[in-house]
This record gives sequence, C-alpha cells and structure tokens, in this order.
Amino acid sequence: MIIEPGNILFIGSLLLLISIIAGKTTSKLGVPTLIFFLIVGILAGSEGIGGIHFENTRLAQLIGIVALNFILFSGGLDTNWKVIKPVLWRGMMLSTSGVFLTAFSVGIFVHLVLGFTLAEGFLLGAIVSATDAAAVFSILRNKGIGLKGYLRPVLELESGSNDPMAYFLTISLTSVVASGQVDLQHLVFDFFKEFLIGGALGYLMGKGSVWLINNIKLETEGLYPVLTLALAMLTYSATHFVGGNGFLAIYISAVILGNSNFIHKRSLIQFYDGQAWLMQIILFLTLGLLVFPSKILPIVGAGLLISLFLIVVARPIGVFVSLMFFKSNFRSKLFISWVGLRGGVPIVFATYPLIAGIEKAETIFNLVFFISVTSVLLQGTTLAYVAKLLHLDLPVKAKRRTDFEIADNAKREKVQILIDPGNPAVGRMIVQLGFPKAAQIMTIKRDQNYIIPVGSTQVRENDKLFILAEDKNTVQLVYDSLHLDRPNSTIG
Repeated sequence: MIIEPGNILFIGSLLLLISIIAGKTTSKLGVPTLIFFLIVGILAGSEGIGGIHFENTRLAQLIGIVALNFILFSGGLDTNWKVIKPVLWRGMMLSTSGVFLTAFSVGIFVHLVLGFTLAEGFLLGAIVSATDAAAVFSILRNKGIGLKGYLRPVLELESGSNDPMAYFLTISLTSVVASGQVDLQHLVFDFFKEFLIGGALGYLMGKGSVWLINNIKLETEGLYPVLTLALAMLTYSATHFVGGNGFLAIYISAVILGNSNFIHKRSLIQFYDGQAWLMQIILFLTLGLLVFPSKILPIVGAGLLISLFLIVVARPIGVFVSLMFFKSNFRSKLFISWVGLRGGVPIVFATYPLIAGIEKAETIFNLVFFISVTSVLLQGTTLAYVAKLLHLDLPVKAKRRTDFEIADNAKREKVQILIDPGNPAVGRMIVQLGFPKAAQIMTIKRDQNYIIPVGSTQVRENDKLFILAEDKNTVQLVYDSLHLDRPNSTIG
C-alpha cells in the first residue's frame, strides 16, 4: 500500500488507534509501551501485513526532529528546578562526559571486534551514546517506579539533557567519515560554539517566552498553546540557524518556562504532555515503517555483541567515571548504569549517515535499530526488578505516603484577604503578583459574584481572595506578594 493524500488520514488514524490499544494492553504485562509502537510500524511496513511502502529517510528524519523537539519541550516543562538543582552537576557530567565515554568505548569495541574503521566505530558509538528521553520519562513516570534519594531526578535530567552532546558527536563524526578528514581544532571550536550559543539563546528565549505569554493578552484562550508552540519551534530553529545547538536551547527554554509563573500554565503543561505522547507514537510508527526486518536478521549476532558491551561495559564506564567525584554509593551507580535506555532518538540520529551516503550507513542504521529495541526490551522491562534487587526502590508504604502527603498536609492554612483601594496589586494579573507556589487562590468574591481565577485574571479593588496555603510561613509570603503588613485574617 502506498501512502497517498487520499488515504493518509485513514492509515494514520488506524495506526494511532492500534498503537494506543496495543500499548494499553501490553503495558499491563510490564513491557514498555514504546516498543509496541515500533512493532505496529514494522507490521504495517513494506515487509509486514500492512504492506505500506515507506523509504523516505529525509521525511523520517524531519518527523524525528520535530517529535524530539516536542518530547524535550514537554520534559523541560515538567522539570522542577528545585528538585534537579542539587543534582545539576551530576546530570551535566552524565550528559557530557558520560555520553563521550560511552561513544568512545563502543567505538573502540566495534573497531576491534567487527572490523569497522575507528571513525565508523566512533560514529556508531556516538549514535547510541545518549539515553532516550521518551523511553526514560515514559517508564519512570508512568510505571510509578519509586526510587530512593536523588536517583530519579538525576536520571530524568540526564535523559532530557544528553541529546545535544550525542547530536553534536553524530553530526561531527558523520562529516569526518564522509570526508575522511579530521580537524580536531575545528571540532573543539564547534563544540564550544554550539553549546554556548544554544545555552544562551535557550535562556533568553525562555525568559522572553514567559514575558510574552504574560503580556500579549490574547482574546482567545485556545491561542496560547499555538503561541507556545511557535516560541518553542522558533527557539530550536533560530538557534540551529545561527550555529547553536537547538536541542539544548529548547530544553533550557522549557525548563525556565516550566519553573516560572505564566498564564494558563497548568492547561499548557497538560496540552504538551499529550502532544509529546502523540509525537512519541508518530516517531516510533515512522521509524518502524522505515525498517526492513529482512535486513535486521543478518546483523543480529553483531547487534547482540554491541548491545551487551554497551549495557555491561560502555555505559557503566561512562557512569562510574562521570560520578567519581560525587558522593554516590556503588549500588546507585550500578542502577544508573542499568537505566541507559536507548529508544527512538538513536534511530533518528542513524538517519544522518544514511542521508550523507557513507559506505556502512545502512549497516549502522540496522545495528542501531536492533540495539535500541534490545535496550528497551531488556532494560525497560527490568527497571523495577533491578531497583528492588539493589535495595533502591521506595517501599510501598513510603510511596503511598509520598503520594498523599500533599493532599494531607499541603495548603492547610485558609485565608481571606480583602484588597483595599490603592493596593499595588490592583490592576495586575495574578501571574504578575509573585504569588508563592505553595499557595493558591481558590476563588475571588467580586461584588456578589464568585470567580474562579486564572493567571490572567486581574485583581480589582474590594476583591475578596479566598486562599489555601501550605503553612503559616507561606501565608506571610502571600501577604508580602500583596504588599500587606501582616496576616490578620487567617481562618484555618
């Protein structure tokens, strides 16, 4: 079957529906959902029962880049700065030196064992060097795996921030293999240029996005997701256009945005969480369509060797060396090593050698596909078991207590505040008040009406605010944000 404008909606909606139902059914068996999106794509492809002929590598790469932007943006929005701040340097080391050491180790192994040139080996290593954000986020967040200490934030930070390094290595080494020339000075210069520009523009676009969303005052609420999407895509494309690392920029901008107060924040985060899932499904379906199973079978032996080396040797080398100067026990490092899930991102990166037309591009692509599937199947299905084996899982009672702590303890102080005429808060939107995150305005009584406020709601004279706060200290912060001297109307 050929994908044409007349049947693309039918085929696309059918594949999405099958993927979601299959993922829902199989996730109960402990199998990562994402792997079944790939399987559905393969079954629908040229050599599957669907017979859909798809060999457009450039289109697959475009879909992959767009999907990865959505996934990184959504992951950044969900990243709590207060949680990752204590583990920031650990995450940065894993996402830079950890990626490099993994790529280097795999490259040496592939060169010595499989007869690849050093450059080709390093290229393959670079492609599979980064953990996959979609795979890690979906398994840790949706499987409800409780982990002790700093493990969860470190793993999520690493998976969300290591794509830029893997992308840089992949693009650089693809160029080296294609040209046959190595200019180390130029590579070092490009590295610092890309990461400095990407980091700077990501920060500026994040701050600018917060300001624009809060001040543009769109008449239709439904336009805010469109505005945010435009800003996110502009961040990536503009950074890429001026020679920076677009993946780094969009992730940093999303982290800044997600940790700031802006209009319709809750609904926008939920919207992009759904969009990220849609993009994950589309990405894995597309990559599945691009694969020919008959070409995978001849490389199974080599693929198993590389997968085992990557999981048992290369990934642990990257983790243990990167964390050698941090206080981390052996079991924690061992678990972080095991959570080295590969997924759709390495397969997307493997399209760059294909498009560049290098000699072993097809072999590299098929090996990367096999390695990614093996990683998700083996590591993804055993994360909870390995955490329990290493005594790093959170006990059931502790997990339940964590889940309900907020409901039981948070926002226990009930406050009513009357906004007097002349108060500096009058005429300002709620999002501009600097309201503490541990407090929430539940409703506003205005005249004889009750209003459920949103971030864009303006405070008016004689408004009575009904507020829930976490504790008395938060109540004081509420009064400070409203320019009031002291709490005098706490009612609970």
